[in-house]
Amino acid sequence: MTTFDKREEGFENQFAHDEELRFKAEARRNGLLGHWAAEQLGLTGVAADDYARDVVDAAVTAAGSRAVLKKVTADLTAKGVATSEAAIQEKMAELLRVATAQVRAGK
Repeated sequence: MTTFDKREEGFENQFAHDEELRFKAEARRNGLLGHWAAEQLGLTGVAADDYARDVVDAAVTAAGSRAVLKKVTADLTAKGVATSEAAIQEKMAELLRVATAQVRAGK
């Protein structure tokens, strides 16, 4: 194996690692967002956990972050919680930073 091949393999491994971290951080962010939204909706306990799981599932079964944004916006609006897509996007960005730190810390 040449130095170039080793270097290429190293970059590929780093890319795969970074993608795995990104996926885990986004999934965790969606769970955190689900719990935050559940609190806004007045849900607690098992109902809050179920709602958070629904938010995570929305990302998996639909188009990722956009589906999560639409679900949470629609649910909050339907319950009369004053919000906007922009406010939820800000919350998503904030929680992504938290989730990324948690994933990198191995939590």
